[in-house]
Order: sequence, then structure tokens, then C-alpha cells
Amino acid sequence: MTTVVKIGGARAVDPEGALADVASLVEADEEVVLTHGGSTAVDETLAELGKEPTYVETPSGVVGRFTDERTMDVFKMVMPGKLNTDLVESLQNEGVDAVGLSGTDGKLLEGKRKSAVRVKENGKKKIKRGDHSGTIESVNDDLLETLLSGGYTPVVSVPVLGREKGGGYTAVNADADRAAAAIAGALGANLVVLTDVSGIYENPDDESTRIDSAATPEEFDAVTDAAEGFMTKKVMAAEEALEGGAASVTVATANADEPITSALAGEGTTIEPGVLADDADAEPEETVQ
Repeated sequence: MTTVVKIGGARAVDPEGALADVASLVEADEEVVLTHGGSTAVDETLAELGKEPTYVETPSGVVGRFTDERTMDVFKMVMPGKLNTDLVESLQNEGVDAVGLSGTDGKLLEGKRKSAVRVKENGKKKIKRGDHSGTIESVNDDLLETLLSGGYTPVVSVPVLGREKGGGYTAVNADADRAAAAIAGALGANLVVLTDVSGIYENPDDESTRIDSAATPEEFDAVTDAAEGFMTKKVMAAEEALEGGAASVTVATANADEPITSALAGEGTTIEPGVLADDADAEPEETVQ
């Protein structure tokens, strides 16, 4: 079975162990699709250019990035440019025949552009326009399967291909966790989300309270209740992955010798398809990226 791995873009995430683990899995004839984030690198580049990143809060309380035109240009430069190329280079040095892709290549990741988002500012709900983001609606899994069957390891990043209301396409930002979720769902794969903590904790400050697994809707409610901050989006992505057809989702630390192999063996918080309730076909909550 294929494994989709998402390496987080936080400064505290060290990808070295994950890349070596990808090489070991590929050598054992396992299929791997690697995806990655990069918010920290984007923010650092924006700062170097004299621009502050803009974060907004949705009416439901989810905090995310507002991607204006200049920020989108930086995303194009950093994500499929430096970060993706660095990962491909590292995998080649590990003996892996990696291929770098953005969501715009071959219509790999496609959806509708959202040029305006609902936000909450000073307790008031507003519409903020000029956004360059989108929610992924389709995955070109044929492209990924063609590469995998040819012995290549895809390395995927945002941006994705956004459809404009008046026709045509534009590159837009999308949440990297949800991009990984869409890919895992389309491939029926196991999804491993690697971050800087060892899983989802009941008490965010106490690693010993990690929730090891969730296999029922009630157990998933406990995971949802425990998730705070950046982990909220990862739980949302996990649910979307399972709704899309993923075999399982595990949230685990990247900072280990064999983080992917360990996660697949249950070292982390593993969420199974049994958590899905009867309303799994409900429309996903609107978020910013």
C-alpha cells in the first residue's frame, strides 16, 4: 500500500530522519509520496522583503494565513522552488529517484479559487477580499500512479491550480496538511503527518497524555477536543483524508531516526476510518490557509 508522508514546515522539524526513512521504504519496494509544508520559510522570506505576513481568524475561530498577491508570489518562489528542490536533492543523495511537483503541474491538485474569505476582526464578522487561496476538489492520481509505477518518488508542494469564476486558472495557496489529505484519499493510502510533537495530547503541555489511537466517533471526539492551535488543522485534514478514502492517518514526530516506519507501527496518534460519523458527507468548514 502507498504511504503519503507530509513533513511539516516548522523550524523545529528536522527532515533528515524522514528522508532517510523514505529511502529505506523505497528500497524495500514500498511506494511513497512525499508532501511538505513551508510556512516558516515563507514568513522568513516575506520578512526579508520587508512585508509582514497576514493571519486572520474565521468566525469559527480557526486561524490561518491571508494570501494576498505579493504573498502568493513568495509562495511560488519558496515552496515549489527552494524547499521542494532541496528535498528532491536530498532524496537523490539518499538514492531515491525523486520528482518534484507543485499542485499546478499536470493539474495535480485542482480546486476553486476563493478570492474572499469570511473573517472575524475585533469581534465583528467581515469579508476580506483579494485572497489567493483555494480548497482542493480533485487530485490527478493517474499522474502520481504513473510516476510510482515507473519507480519514481513524487515530492509534492502547493500552490494548487485554482479555477477563476470567469474562466481560466491561477495558482493559489492551499493548506499543506489538507493537500496531503486529498492525495492520501485519492490513492487510498496511509497518511503520516510528521510534525514537531509526538502526536495529539489531551494536555498540550504534557507528552505523557498523548492519545495513541482513535477508532470510533466517540474516540475521535476526544481527539478533536484535545487539538489546539496548529493541531486543529491537522485533525481536520485527518478527517478529510479518511472521508476521501485514506486507509489511516497518523500524526507523529519527524524528529526521530525512523519516523515514518515508527508511525506506521503505531508510534503517534493513529486515526482509523471507523471514526467517521454518518454525516461524513457534510460540507467541510471554510478555513483560511
